[in-house]
Amino acid sequence: MFVQRTKVLQISLLAIFSAFVVELIFGLISNSLALITDSIHALLDSVVTLVLLLAARLAIKPADAEHTYGHGKIESLGGLIGGIAIFLIACFFIYESINRLQSPPPNILPGLFAIIGGLYTIGIDFFRIIILRRSIKKIGGVTLKADFYHAFMDLGSTIVAIVGIVLVSYGLYFGDFVAALILGVLLAVLSVKLVYKTALDLTDVISPELVKNVREISILTEGVIDAGPILMRRSGEIIFADVTISLRGDTSFKKAHEISDNVEKNIKKKIPNASTIIHFEPNWKDVPLDAKISEIAKGVKGVKGVHNVITHKTKGKIYSNLHVMVNREINLETAHKISEIIEQKIQEHIPDITHSTIHLEPFITVPKNFNVEDIETEEKIKTILEKYPDIKKIGRILSLKFENILKIDIDCSFDKDLSIEKVHDLTSEIEHIIRAEIKNSVITIHPEPN
Repeated sequence: MFVQRTKVLQISLLAIFSAFVVELIFGLISNSLALITDSIHALLDSVVTLVLLLAARLAIKPADAEHTYGHGKIESLGGLIGGIAIFLIACFFIYESINRLQSPPPNILPGLFAIIGGLYTIGIDFFRIIILRRSIKKIGGVTLKADFYHAFMDLGSTIVAIVGIVLVSYGLYFGDFVAALILGVLLAVLSVKLVYKTALDLTDVISPELVKNVREISILTEGVIDAGPILMRRSGEIIFADVTISLRGDTSFKKAHEISDNVEKNIKKKIPNASTIIHFEPNWKDVPLDAKISEIAKGVKGVKGVHNVITHKTKGKIYSNLHVMVNREINLETAHKISEIIEQKIQEHIPDITHSTIHLEPFITVPKNFNVEDIETEEKIKTILEKYPDIKKIGRILSLKFENILKIDIDCSFDKDLSIEKVHDLTSEIEHIIRAEIKNSVITIHPEPN
């Protein structure tokens, strides 16, 4: 597709440049200022087409250490230089047209020779319009569309030039200069527009409507609470966008990445030439206090895990309780310092909480793979369980050893009418006794109704 675009633009460039050469030569020979001025318009189109061709060639050139956004700005720089040059030439022809209108009629008037030069350019313009239109339908491309519009403008200016030359042939010899004046003004306007547009591109101007669309697309993506700063710039055909979105503070990193991908895909659907980078930040508004407290505690250095986070309100004051797991090998002083840091951070981030009670627990890493079943340990556990009359039935006892850690899973049946609080107290007591008997054990008791 890239090769096809460049070939079409090369043909268009050769065609319009030939029109410039023919019009300039025929204009000088026939002394037609209108034709000479139109040849400069053809030169402007040649410059623009050349810039588009260079842009198409450089579009696939990858970004490097000095051009992290690619090389698209070369198109704007070329357009700026070409626009300024054409504006100066247009000013000269406006001056020359006004000067000749005030002068006596020239000895040599434009005739059939000048008309032939103009007709050649019209033929070239029609040829460019046809091949560009066909190519746009087949392969598309911003560069081809831009050259298509320039071909239409060149056709209009050539028709004006021929009208001026025809008027001269009917005795209105000032028609040539009037046509040249009109074309000079047209050239000046077009070059000013080109300079203005390219200058804006070089200063990274972007349509506010485009920014608004990107913001709306981001906010409407599922999971996004709000959109923050949106930074956009254009480089050639590519639109770069840096988008900041707000997500719920308790959103997992995996989910946040998934939402970011969806935002990027949705922007790409609406703006195919967009290159988007998504930044996400936490938003704690409307997030439950328990989730916020858990996230704060997990962020403290030394915390291995957080669970059983509870908040309650008493006499207008809010209190929190949470269980925090720390390395089982550290001493009480170090563990207490960790709990103090947690309390401090909770107070900083949630001033409404009056006090936080932290229950410290030792953290034991349970390996995924165990090697040997310990039958002797299972018998010892069964003996402990038989001492509790509330246990109606002892189910499976599974003990698996891995290095110095013993993973113990126990199934027990209790009276179905026993309160869950009583069951919890019993299982906690049993776990404590087993840990006292069997060092380095990790115990999980599964209570079932009898």
